[in-house]
Amino acid sequence: MPASQLSSISPFMCFAPLFRSHGRVWHLRLPWGWNLGEAGPPEINPDARGTGLPDPKEFRNPEVETICRQYLHLRYQLLPYNYTLAREAYDTGLPLIRALWLHYPDDPRALSCDNEYLWGRDILVAPVVEKGATKRLIYLPEGCWYDFWSNTAHMGRQEIIRYVDLATLPLYIRAGAIIPLGPIIQYAEQPSQEPLTVMIYSGADGFYRLYEDDGHSLDYQQGKGRWINFTWKDRERILRIELDPKSTLELVSPLQLEIRLMPERKSQTVIFNGLPLEIRF
Repeated sequence: MPASQLSSISPFMCFAPLFRSHGRVWHLRLPWGWNLGEAGPPEINPDARGTGLPDPKEFRNPEVETICRQYLHLRYQLLPYNYTLAREAYDTGLPLIRALWLHYPDDPRALSCDNEYLWGRDILVAPVVEKGATKRLIYLPEGCWYDFWSNTAHMGRQEIIRYVDLATLPLYIRAGAIIPLGPIIQYAEQPSQEPLTVMIYSGADGFYRLYEDDGHSLDYQQGKGRWINFTWKDRERILRIELDPKSTLELVSPLQLEIRLMPERKSQTVIFNGLPLEIRF
């Protein structure tokens, strides 16, 4: 596939249950392989039709590795959000990828929208699938939505035009959403001293229940886990943090949190030790 297509697939796969890159040969399965100047050792059956190599001009594209790295980093930052989503799927059967009508059943436009989706409850993903596209028409359901990259607010129940390039996957966050972001790491269990960032998107009240477990055993099947509730009162500008009553895992050590209020970009760093905590902005 052309490098331009690979770099658009990488952003999309960041918001899919399985994140992986593809290529026709070994070199092209590596993000940096698209800037080596050659395809590498042949691996394609000559009888296979429609699966040939890209144009050789595609083998010098330094953008691909940078774009892939950007979305690999974002995928790891979203690990707390995605892990919680996976637990929700385990408990309720709700999928990670959700059609808009699942949360907006009374919206006729959401019912017919088949080229964008929700990643969990709060993140709207609008993949760009047209080669060379410079803009994308996006439908936003009711409420207020924030562009993830620019923090620009848009009212819902309308279509908007988002200008794009290879590095920009249109993402929108629902007002009232609370999104946990971890540090940029290189593997899931890499130790880090960085705080957990909690993004609050103002404009509506919000509630989020963060899930954690020991990360090793199957004890989660017996309900062994820790749920931390985040409740945002928009009018009062107060965030309340507390352990959910169903939590069965103790907080072994205090949890350092960086609370960011969006789009104002105000932030506070707090320590949560398991006792109810209120932060006022």
